[in-house]
This record gives sequence, C-alpha cells and structure tokens, in this order.
Amino acid sequence: MSKQLEVRVPDIGEFDNVPVIEVLVAVGDTVLAEQSLVTLESDKATMEVPAPAAGTLLSLEVALGDEVSEGSLIATLELAQEQEQAGAPAGGAAVEDQAPAQPAAAAMPSPEATPAPAPPAGDFDYDVLVLGSGPGGYTAAFRAADLGLKVALVERYEALGGVCLNVGCIPSKALLHAAAVIDEAEQMSRHGVVFSAPEIQVDPLRNWKDQVVGQLTGGIGGMAKRRGVTVLTGTGIFSDAHHMAVRTAEGEQQVSFRQAIIAAGSQAIKLPGFPWEDARMMDSTDALELQDIPASLLVVGGGIIGLEMASVYAALGAAVTVVELTDQLMPGADIDLVRPLQKRIESRYESICLQTRVTGIEAREDGLHASFEGEQSPDRSVFDRVLVSIGRAPNGHRIGAESAGVEVTERGFIPVDKQMRTNVPHIFAIGDIVGQPMLAHKATHEAKVAAEVCAGEKSFFDARVIPSVAYTDPEVAWAGLTENEARAQGIDIGVGKFPWAASGRALGNGRAEGHTKLLFDKSTHRIVGAGIVGTHAGDLIAEACLAIEMGAEVADIGLTIHPHPTLSETVGMAAEVFEGTVTDLYLPRKKN
Repeated sequence: MSKQLEVRVPDIGEFDNVPVIEVLVAVGDTVLAEQSLVTLESDKATMEVPAPAAGTLLSLEVALGDEVSEGSLIATLELAQEQEQAGAPAGGAAVEDQAPAQPAAAAMPSPEATPAPAPPAGDFDYDVLVLGSGPGGYTAAFRAADLGLKVALVERYEALGGVCLNVGCIPSKALLHAAAVIDEAEQMSRHGVVFSAPEIQVDPLRNWKDQVVGQLTGGIGGMAKRRGVTVLTGTGIFSDAHHMAVRTAEGEQQVSFRQAIIAAGSQAIKLPGFPWEDARMMDSTDALELQDIPASLLVVGGGIIGLEMASVYAALGAAVTVVELTDQLMPGADIDLVRPLQKRIESRYESICLQTRVTGIEAREDGLHASFEGEQSPDRSVFDRVLVSIGRAPNGHRIGAESAGVEVTERGFIPVDKQMRTNVPHIFAIGDIVGQPMLAHKATHEAKVAAEVCAGEKSFFDARVIPSVAYTDPEVAWAGLTENEARAQGIDIGVGKFPWAASGRALGNGRAEGHTKLLFDKSTHRIVGAGIVGTHAGDLIAEACLAIEMGAEVADIGLTIHPHPTLSETVGMAAEVFEGTVTDLYLPRKKN
C-alpha cells in the first residue's frame, strides 16, 4: 500500500492569513523533493512552500488568493517508492544540495577543433585584421597587439567601441542611473526626506549621456594609438579569405591580412509591417537618442533591453505600457527572480500585458495606433512613441563572409570551435555573431582566446558560467543553472534562499523586496547556479560566478566572512540556509 504525506505550511514567523500568490503545480503532477508547490506573500517577503519528499500530488488544498497560516494543509503527496523505503522526511524539511556544475554549452554547432596550422606564408598588410570595435573587437585587437602582432581594427562608427559603447550598454546605463536617482528621491520622500518634483531638462541629460560615451570611446581610441593598432573607419566586407574591402568616406580600400577576427556583432530586429519610416517608431538605438519624453510609450517585448528602457522612460515621466508575447517578463529567468520586479513596476507603469501580441501599428497624425490580440490587451491603443525590443539578429550575412569561405548559418550566426576558429582555420569569430548569449562580457573573454591563438598560444574558451544581468529597478541577475533548467535536465538540486526582508542593509536602503538564491548539487554540495533580485544584483552575482568556476562547496561560501552590514552578506546567508546553520532567519530544524 502506498504511503501518503500531508504537506503543511511551515513556521512563517509572526504572520497569519498570508495569501497564496502563485500555485506552481497541479493534481497528478510528479514532484521532486524540495520542488516548490505554492508561493506565499506577506507584506514583508515572499516564500515558497516546497515538497518535503518526491512523489505524486494526490490533492491540492489551496487555490490562488487563499489565505493560509502555519500548519495549514497545502497538499497531499503519494510518496515515490524510494522515499517509502527510506522513510518519509518531516514536513518542511530545509533545502539541500544540487548537481555538478556543467561547462556552458556551446550556443551553436561548432566545427571540429583543428590543430593550429602555421600562419599563411606571403606578404600581408597586417598580421591580424579585426572587424568590429565593440568590447570583443577592441579587446581582440589590443591583446593581439600586446602579443607583438601588427593589427588593423575596422569600425563603421567614427568612435571606437561598437554598438555597446556608442549606442548600447554604456549610454543605457547612464540613463538608468538618472532614472535610479529620480526613483530614490521619490522613495525617500516617504521617510521624511522630501524633494520637490524633478524638472527634466532633456538636452542637458542627453549631453551628459553623450559625454559619458565620449569619455570611454575617446579612451579606447587613445589606447589603440599607444598600442600601434591601425584604425580603419568604414564598413568592412570580405573580398576573399585574405582580403577585405573597407568602404570609407574617401572610397574603398583593399586590405590584406594573414589572420582575421570577426567581431561584427548584431543589430536590433525590426518587425516587418510596422511603419518604420515614422520617427516615432524606435528600436533600442533610437530610444537611447532621447529625442523627447513621450507622454505615452508602448514597449513591444518584455525582455531585458525593453524593460531597461521602460525603466528610463517611466522615471522620466512617460506612461509606459509593456506587451510581452510569452507568459512572463524576462523569459529565461526563474519566475521567483522576476516577481519582485514585476510587482514594483506594475504600480509604476500604465500596463503590463503578458501573452499578448501586437498585430499592427498604424501611424496617424494623433499618434501611433496599435492593435493587439491575446489575454491581456491594454486599455490604451494610441501612443506617442513605440519601442520595439524583441531581440537582436547577428550580422553574419552582412560582411561577405561567404566570399572568404566562412560558414554562416541561415540565421546569420558563424559556428566556431573552442579556440574561436571558424571552418576557415585562420579566420576567427567572437561575440554576438557566434551565438547566445549576446553579452559584452562573453565577447571580451572570447576575444582574448582568439587573439592568443592568432599569436600561437594554446588558449581555449572554457567558461563554466556566463552571468546575465537586467539593470532594471530592482536589478535581476543570474548565473549557471536556473531552477527551470535543472529540473528540465532531471538534476537533483537543493536551494538556499535568503530574503532581503531579513537583511539590515536592504532594510536601511528601503529596498527589502529582493532575495538571493543559490543552487547546489545534492551529491557534492557544490554550487551550480545562483539568482539575485534586488538593488545592485549585477554587482553581487560576481561572487557566485567565481564560486561556480572554482567548484566551491556550500561550506566554502557560508564560512567566508562577509562584511556587515552589506548586501553581499545575503550570498553567505543563502548558503547557510541550505546548510541549516543560518541564525538571521528561523527555519524549522532538519530531522534525520
């Protein structure tokens, strides 16, 4: 006869009648030990009630919106056979470990690694030609020059830095800082430090953003000059495997190279059928120009870039509507990381519509008229501006790569091996153009590998994790395996989660809505993933990245003394939650 187990609400402190804000399972589901069943939310924090053992869900006693207290019956489990034999664990067992960290999977099919051939013989203008001067491109050029190679750097913009520095990462972060200052001033008005309403002067704000960009791009230009890197300003197109036509303002220039590194990046995807000839339609580059502050803004796409720009324009005074095709904002991140962000912006934006599609936009004199289909169409249909942010497409088909014999996929990606070689051994590719994730910090590490291999060194790209960060408010950051990925792979993980409602520094900052989550391998106690939502999450995730790269165990993190009071403490305390040694929370004692 099968054994059944009741799942009840554990000790949740002094809280009673706490609402159920999410039901994560259904009757008949097979669940793992420590898999979350429901999410509760008090006025100070959220918490998930996990399954104390693996089994099948026989009944579910709560529904969305129900209120529960300590001891309330949540569900009944039919225990899995191995749990019956081992003996059922006690009702709110604390979290445990996870599965071994895996190297980051190749984003694309890669050519077989080939033995490094000798550099081609003959006379060439340059030892290495780098196409594109974004973070990946200029890093590759500078590293190759530092290793003694003669380098040319081809860039279409007048200033070095590519999309990231000129019209991407850097200008967006400058504007996000301005938005954060506005939001923090408003936040402090609730605590007795009252500022008058901000006066937004668009021209000085735009000029400051441009000065930040200019300072960085100018610095890169100076470093190129000091390293002896030749900068060719124009659009580069391969003529063959050893020549590139650089189309400059003065005409076309043919350049020969012994080896090449493609760092040509990506471009924003523009949905067909939209009135792109109208200046009120924007992609992310247009949005960063900050031509004006629209009274109303529609953001098509609830991913990282769309939500970052929504944060900027909402803080500056626009009524923002976000429309996302999938069932959650920031697809790919665990829902518990997204929830505090969504809760905050729901009260600040005019509307957030999930599982909704924009079927058309018509440009009229009174605004951009949008039509929708889906479960949550917004009330407003006319907008002063529309930002389309649904992802980026690689530039593989825009550089004449086929003329050099370089393989390019139908979508425009260039497959590479662990040394960043394409199928043409003396031509390398890095960054957005080789596949996901399209992140500058990934590109810079790939760049050094490519440059070092060009110089004859034995170098490989073998990062175990590549962190992702959304610089929204609050920030959302994650690295390694997510809970969704681990479960999809059938990996047995344990979770240590520390709520920022118990962090003195977060409370002192007036921003206690976040939490820090660490994922561990139950068999080795090694950390395999991490997620953080809260202010400065992007800075905090670096410790978890290092821990995963170093193969750190939970005790390594928990026994590391973190400074107090800081947000970084939450990383150590999340490890202590997993270990059952935390004293800054009360958790039910584990029973053997």
